[in-house]
Amino acid sequence: MIDLHTHTIFSDGDLIPFELVRRAENIGYKCIALTDHMDFSSFDHIIPNIVKAAKKINDLGKIKVIPGCELTHIPPPLMKEAVREARKMGAKIVVGHGESPVEPVLSGTNRSAIEAGVDILAHPGMIREEDVKKAAKKGVILEITARGGHNITNGHVAKLAKKHGAMITVNTDAHSPKDLITFSFAKIVAMGAGLDENDFFKAYNMVEKWLSTKL
Repeated sequence: MIDLHTHTIFSDGDLIPFELVRRAENIGYKCIALTDHMDFSSFDHIIPNIVKAAKKINDLGKIKVIPGCELTHIPPPLMKEAVREARKMGAKIVVGHGESPVEPVLSGTNRSAIEAGVDILAHPGMIREEDVKKAAKKGVILEITARGGHNITNGHVAKLAKKHGAMITVNTDAHSPKDLITFSFAKIVAMGAGLDENDFFKAYNMVEKWLSTKL
């Protein structure tokens, strides 16, 4: 299982990084990104601590841990600056908090995150077709999420991503250990969104390849 969107106690998660990673490793994860909610007030506090934890665990060579962040409710005009700041502080994966149908995310956030060069657009809701085309062109990965509420629009996201060749990945958006899922369950999430088994494995392999070039 590769999961590129999770949260620790550094934002609104339940677990410290080491425990979250151990729980993930125990159910078969081979790669996990720690992507706590952040804005300009917290980059310099959270990211260095996540980087430190990731290095210690990665030195053991059992599971790959990627330090990252989720840019959350960033106003669209500030998105590019936020991406630059997060990367400067050491975030290897930058997730953009997309226009989920269950939160009052500002309209235009999806597009601004894609244009700013986030790596992953999380739970992008009823994303516009032109924004999916832009994500495909820029190599931004669209998230199919296992998280309740945010997952209401998975089918819409999967359909447009497949139509326009945008990369997709199944993430948990885990906030507690019960949110972590197995590889088999991730396949169910993808197929529940209207993808078939071949689509799922193709998407998974593409993300594996993407990670190998990025990290």
